Amino acid sequence: MKTQDFGFYKVGCGVPRIKVANPAYNAGEIIKLMQQAKEAGCSVLVTPELSLSGATCGDLFYQRSLLNACEAAMETILEASKGSSMITVVGLPVACAGKLYNCAAVVQDGLLRGFTPKSILSPRDTCFTSGKEDELFFCECVSYCDRAVYDCGDLRFGIVFGSELYAPDSPAAKLAAEGANLIINLASENELPGTEQGRELQICAQSELLTCGYAYCGAGVYESTTDQVFAGAALLCENGKTLKKGELFRRDTHLTTAVFDLQKMDSLRMKRGGFDGKEHHFVRDILKLPPMELSAYDDPVDPDPCLPRDPAWCDTTLAIQTAGLAKRMEHIAAKKMILGVSGGLDSTLALLVAVNTADLLGLPRENVLGITLPGFGTSDRTYQNAVNLMKALGITLREISIADAVRRHFKDIGQEESVHDVTYENSQARERTQILMDLANKENAVLVGTGDLSEIAMGWCTYNGDHMSMYGVNASIPKTLMRHMVTHVANTMGGEAGAILHDIVDTPVSPELLPPDGEGNIAQKTEDKIGPYRLHDFFLYHFFSFGFAPEKISFLAKKAFEGIYDEATIDRWLKTFLRRFFTSQFKRSCSPDAPQAGPISLSPRGGLRMPSDSDFALWMEAFEG
Repeated sequence: MKTQDFGFYKVGCGVPRIKVANPAYNAGEIIKLMQQAKEAGCSVLVTPELSLSGATCGDLFYQRSLLNACEAAMETILEASKGSSMITVVGLPVACAGKLYNCAAVVQDGLLRGFTPKSILSPRDTCFTSGKEDELFFCECVSYCDRAVYDCGDLRFGIVFGSELYAPDSPAAKLAAEGANLIINLASENELPGTEQGRELQICAQSELLTCGYAYCGAGVYESTTDQVFAGAALLCENGKTLKKGELFRRDTHLTTAVFDLQKMDSLRMKRGGFDGKEHHFVRDILKLPPMELSAYDDPVDPDPCLPRDPAWCDTTLAIQTAGLAKRMEHIAAKKMILGVSGGLDSTLALLVAVNTADLLGLPRENVLGITLPGFGTSDRTYQNAVNLMKALGITLREISIADAVRRHFKDIGQEESVHDVTYENSQARERTQILMDLANKENAVLVGTGDLSEIAMGWCTYNGDHMSMYGVNASIPKTLMRHMVTHVANTMGGEAGAILHDIVDTPVSPELLPPDGEGNIAQKTEDKIGPYRLHDFFLYHFFSFGFAPEKISFLAKKAFEGIYDEATIDRWLKTFLRRFFTSQFKRSCSPDAPQAGPISLSPRGGLRMPSDSDFALWMEAFEG
């Protein structure tokens, strides 16, 4: 006789060891759990919220690559489930009809029996839409509207998510009223001191109030630790009693199981009343249209999507930058601004913003302190442009050579000046920032950051060097737009200052951290190292704004830059962009305050919520083979 005949059901909470944003890898770990649960005699296996993708993907949830990979990974799980009646509940993001949902998929015997969307969203669910009223379609399979009760005979379960445990209008209560005697909670709550005790008290109380079993499965320690840590909480309670709880902070794929007596729950409910057993099921077949042949795509593709078509855009952008800096100045009662002026595009635009801010606040332009900091790589062209521009604008000019200080630093750390490695370069960038920071303190001034959006996206900045400031006015201005804006100001301004600005626009982009060539010209050109900014701004626009997969970005770029860059060049620099974008998030995670003056912001405070340690192998697959 099988134990299910008495209403006994073993339920497992499985916490997989995951890689954030790597559904294929995560599916493999979930399949391992399925095998463990099957061998343990489980009837139901529960995995954490968004277990297939990782719950901490942030804005990567918008990426089509990730969503497509989740669907492919779900097909793998469906295949692995064939021949087994065990139910597996998997958390994943689902895109449908232009919306994104946080869902739990119910898998059994090779079929997707349905899926439930999260309807009560937490503050962390900024990417997702509430699924309270919508019908969803996924993997050419069935869809369920709102909350569904899944009827398996004696076992009837409903699904809730994480913080819904604490909602005053509890979805679990509604599910129980409709007949669910097992509540499954897919969670991704970060762990804090006291969280474990409060969670257990709440789950026990709810299982008693609803006369049900309750299986809670939380995200584990291999979620991103950019800002929070997750413990992999597994808790199985029944009618106010804890049956089993898993060990927190385990660093492996592990399973916690308990046996529920759901016949007992039904018996108690009949005595207590209030459970009418009403159940809802929604089924719909989907007919997909075939994709369009790429050869039929003949629309033109804009190679410069970051550039404005309206000249007034530049003026509005400058006004936003100026207003942001002015507010910061007023807030801290500062009367001076300080910035390093190199003669390059970034510091030039920041200088123009600082001068505009002084004019707006009625401060003398002498209160803008422009510091030129010549070092080993400073060329005569950039030095003269920096000095002449500051004089033309009427600001305070000061020159501080960093050469002696850097040489002393080299001696302190044992760095040979003849070795032109990353230490050689970054030491100069950090020395400049140290001088500027300390001068800002001495002058009671705001240190204005100069780094632009393209550099921030690529991580082309020295951590705690030019990466840092007190307020970064250029952080949402891509390099191609910056060149366009400085040209616009040069045309508007005219005269000596306008001529200098035009020459700055024509100067090759360089951090000038390596010595000039034998003729005194710039030897270190950024675009020779990391690729053309025109390409990178194109990549950034399509990657961030729309979440396009690398294959699609490559296709569009080859259309846009036909006759300018060959296919191999485009794919080479696209791969570089993606690798640098992912590996540089740690720099963006601690970036200074900055005004959003364009459609793209990579600010960690709302522009881009992305883990610093997400796995980007998925995006590299496009370049394999």
